[in-house]
Amino acid sequence: MEKLILFLNSFLSYFLLMAVIVVLAGVAIFIGIKMRKRKNQQAENESAAADVS
Repeated sequence: MEKLILFLNSFLSYFLLMAVIVVLAGVAIFIGIKMRKRKNQQAENESAAADVS
């Protein structure tokens, strides 16, 4: 029984670590997409302003 508890403890520890990594990666992807959309919008606005001039 002790080995089972040690195994579950180790498994849950690695599962929690994996969950943290997945959440951090998701946040990083979300921020990256948001920043890219903002940069594209800014470039579009600058090109529209240059066309008007």
